[in-house]
Formats: sequence, C-alpha cells, structure tokens
Amino acid sequence: MSPSLREAGLFAGLALLVAGIFAWLGAAYGVRMLAEAACYAIIALGLTIQWGYAGLFNVGLMGFVAIAAFTTVLVSFPVNDAFWQGDGPLMLGQAALTLAIGVAVTVLLSKSTRIGLPKGLRTALTLVAAAITYLAVQGQLDPAAALIEREAGFVGGLGLPVWLGWVAGGLVAGLLGWAMGRITLGLRADYMAIATLGIAEIVKAFLKNADWLTRGTLTVSPLPWPVPTPQELGFVASRSAYLAVTAVMIVVLYVLLERAWHSPWGRMMRAIRDNEVSAAAMGKDINRRRLEMFIVGNFIIGLGGAALITFTTIFDPSSFAPLNHTFLIWVMVILGGAGNNLGTIFGALLVYVIWIMSEPVALFLFTSAEHWGERAFGWQAPDDLYTRALQMRVFVIGLTITLVLRFAPKGLLPEKVVKYD
Repeated sequence: MSPSLREAGLFAGLALLVAGIFAWLGAAYGVRMLAEAACYAIIALGLTIQWGYAGLFNVGLMGFVAIAAFTTVLVSFPVNDAFWQGDGPLMLGQAALTLAIGVAVTVLLSKSTRIGLPKGLRTALTLVAAAITYLAVQGQLDPAAALIEREAGFVGGLGLPVWLGWVAGGLVAGLLGWAMGRITLGLRADYMAIATLGIAEIVKAFLKNADWLTRGTLTVSPLPWPVPTPQELGFVASRSAYLAVTAVMIVVLYVLLERAWHSPWGRMMRAIRDNEVSAAAMGKDINRRRLEMFIVGNFIIGLGGAALITFTTIFDPSSFAPLNHTFLIWVMVILGGAGNNLGTIFGALLVYVIWIMSEPVALFLFTSAEHWGERAFGWQAPDDLYTRALQMRVFVIGLTITLVLRFAPKGLLPEKVVKYD
C-alpha cells in the first residue's frame, strides 16, 4: 500500500470512529474529546521535534506543561486587588532584586578563570556565592509569602489576554528547556531521561507547595478562555470555537515544521540524529544544535500544555501526573510515528480517543456482563464497577502500544525517508 493511500485509510477510519462516538455519546462529549485531543496533539508535535528530529529522550514533559500552565494563570487570570494594595509586591520586588544581584555575582565568579583565578578557587567562590544568594532570597521570601497568604490568599494574575498567556507559557517552558539543556544535553540518553524526570518533579513540587503563588492544592479557577465560555455561548458552540482555535494552531505548526523538516536545517538535524560522529566531523556543533531543538520543542510543549489546562478551566498542581502528561504523550508519538508530523497528529488523536473511550466502553461491557451473568448464572458483580472501568484505561493503552510495537515498530505512519540526488 502506498504511503498516501495508507494515510488516507487511517484518517478515514479515525473519522468513522469519531463519528460513532458523536452518535453514541452526543455532540457535547465528542467536541470536548476532540478539543482535548487537539491540545495533546500540539504537545506531541513538540515531543516529536525532540525525539523524532534530534533523538533527545525527554521524559520531563510534565514539568514543562505545568510551568507553562502556571505562567498562563499568572498572565491571564484576573487581577487580585488585595495583593496589589498590600506590601506584598514591594517585598517580592526586594527579593527579586536580591536574586538578580546574587545570580549576576555568581555568574561572574564562575567565569573568573579568565582573569587568572585557579579553577579550585573559582569553584569554591561560585558555590559560596550561590549559597549566600539562596539564603538571602529565602530570608526575604518567607515573610513575604506569609504576608501574602494572610492578607490576599495568593498573588493572582495580570488580567491580560489568554493568547498572550499561552505565548508566555511557551516562552517560559522554552527558557526552562534552555536551563535544563545546558545541564542535561551532555549526558547519555538514559541519564538525560533521569535528569529531566527529576527536574519535572521539582517543578511540580514547587508549584504544589507555593501557596502564595499558585494557591497550591486549593486550585485556581475558573480560568478565562480565549473564546466565549459555555455559560455565554452554550457547551457545544463554545467547545467548537475552542476546537477551532486549537485546530488552527495545529495547522500553522504543521506547516512550519514541515518546511523546517525539508530545509537544510532539518537535514542537518537528521544527520546529527543518525550519525553524531560524522556530523561532528563535518564541523557541526552537536550540543548547540540539540539545545536549539530542545528549546523549540519545549516552547511547543508549553503552548499545548497551556491550551490544555485553560480548557479544563482549573489549575491544580496536584493534577499533573507522569501518566497523563508524559507517558501518554510518548505513546502518541511512538504509535503515530516519530519524525513524521502527520503521524504524530494522527497518533495523538487516536491514542486520546482510545484513552478517553476506554472507560465508557469498559463500563458498558461490565454492565452487560453483569446483566447476562446474573440472569444465566446468578453471578453478582462487585460494587466498584465504575472504578474498574476507569482503571481499564491503563490496560487498553498498554495493550495498544504493545500491539503497535509488535506489528508496526516504526509507528502507524513512520518517518518518510527522504532521498536526495
């Protein structure tokens, strides 16, 4: 079967599956499912840049999604007047100034070998400066946090447009990717995976415990939408408008990534991915190029993560889980085909449909078995059928990825090998 015919057949089958869901569960449920799947598709495109283009094993996706979601809240959530009318902003500004001065001094000391300081002395002075900076900032931040929690609850937002919050979330995720990349890109793939996972957990722990900044487990809601809300426009119409926004984002990202993939820059990245030694021998700066891919990928991951959390209308640091915000996205990329942007989009849509539909399908099968089993054999079903149906998600996704790896190890729509004359 030709690749074009295969793509058409797979997308046609997916369309029929989605149409069946609309007919079974209604338009409101179906549109919500597609809107969430579109957000996951954006995140998956960011991962396929890192893994499919550059071979970077990033398992810290949860951290980038979380930091982008928080940035969106900080930018677009309504202003908290109680915070701005108190002494909290001044105290936070003093802590930020102390941090900026401390970071500047630490960076200058880290480069002091250029003026003749021995490496050992440079390292010692850098560590001392970093420790003093941390203690000074923490000493100013603790009373500020206590004051904010007591008087205002939390800092609130800036009340800016939601799309600006999404862009800011992507930029902050890219900045975090730059910092992580400087630390991890020199490591082997397995060590890089451990480092990115650890940093993601640090980000989650910080957001969960910084009540003055994120309200912690008390959550922040309702988050503003870039389109009229369901209360203003109705569930189906509002979710359809949100789906249209995310669909346009996917189309724009797809076109840009396809142009980059077939450009000299894309050929260079494939050369680095496939044969690092040969690319280095040709004079390519391997770590610099990988850092570029890491930053760009994390920007797109942050963009999709911000859109996803905005759609849920609630920011809860405790809700970020490796299963939902890391493993599931990796399954999407692997199933669709790493290195194939269209395959990644297809994999994201298919996997999320399977993920979200596993519960109602399993519950339907369980209740049917309960009905016929009781009539035929007097079998009494357990009381926790709903919980067991929800847990079937993990089993079904695991079975799906196992079958794909067995029969289509390169994905359902594998990367197209480009040959040049």
